[in-house]
Amino acid sequence: MHELPITQEIIRIACEEATKVHAKAIKEINLVVGDMSGMIDDSIRFYFDTLAKGTLAQGSVINILRKSVIVRCSSCEYTFSPSGDMLNWECPQCHQWAVQILQGQEFLVDSIEVEDEG
Repeated sequence: MHELPITQEIIRIACEEATKVHAKAIKEINLVVGDMSGMIDDSIRFYFDTLAKGTLAQGSVINILRKSVIVRCSSCEYTFSPSGDMLNWECPQCHQWAVQILQGQEFLVDSIEVEDEG
């Protein structure tokens, strides 16, 4: 359910940026979503179709680029993706559990494609 206000914010940001460049409409919105963000692609798309009506984003496409989780071991600096259900954060090199998350928490509007007024 937290996708509803987040999708509203995506549309607000995209429309605000499109307005700044005097766009006639938004064609595409490109998101980057990390696997740890908790966002569900289908929910975002569901809310997007409804919430975009009557805005510059109406009829546009929302593209979602997923980023998998990548971590670096704090002990040996080996970089890896946690395996299985993401509960196994043990370093496959040195078997330590202390890691730094490098990727997978992202959630951002990466870019928008707009249609010019003219």
